[in-house]
Amino acid sequence: MSIVAYIAVMAITTYLIRVVPFVAIRGKIKSRFINSVLYYIPYAVLSAMTFPAIFFATGDVISSSVGTAAALLMAFFDLPLIVVALSSSAAALITSLIMNALH
Repeated sequence: MSIVAYIAVMAITTYLIRVVPFVAIRGKIKSRFINSVLYYIPYAVLSAMTFPAIFFATGDVISSSVGTAAALLMAFFDLPLIVVALSSSAAALITSLIMNALH
């Protein structure tokens, strides 16, 4: 198959995924349960895509875990996002440098 055919199939698939719910559900959803499930779907999908990649970002699970733990700890204390990002990156880098020095 050519690249154009692949792109066309993916375009149709993406279009159908977005259009079918609008066609199938005409009225407003009144169920509190379904509304709450639909509310959290974007967060769940983003977490499912991002979280596994976190542990392989540095090429080493240990340094990635240290960086993640640092980020979670600083986010728990409501520090600004830039502080969390820079500090967790520094924690992962320092851990990686220490591990490389020990080997």
